[in-house]
Amino acid sequence: MDNEGLKKAFRGLQPKIIRDVDPDTVMDVLYAKEIISAEHNNSLCDIPDPRNRCRKLLTILHLSSHPQTFIILREALLEEYPSIIEEIDMQLPSKTAQLQQLHLSQSTEDGEFLL
Repeated sequence: MDNEGLKKAFRGLQPKIIRDVDPDTVMDVLYAKEIISAEHNNSLCDIPDPRNRCRKLLTILHLSSHPQTFIILREALLEEYPSIIEEIDMQLPSKTAQLQQLHLSQSTEDGEFLL
């Protein structure tokens, strides 16, 4: 699974995620997997409104340099929020589509057009 593709998909669904997801369900997982620091975890716990806490969590995650941030976020949400994960997954290009796009770009660079 591609972390960058997931990052874009999560960004696209951010309003829905903020509205529907309780961030407390994933914060412990993200902390345990060292995606968020103890400082971030504590600052998130200080935000009383769940929507604002979720918004701040997503901001922290989008700034993260961890190479698997959104892969782990997806896994953490999977059990309790399968419908959101389904929407995330539908936004990801399929491997077949990626391979076709790669082949098409290589073919046009060579001056060949394949149908």
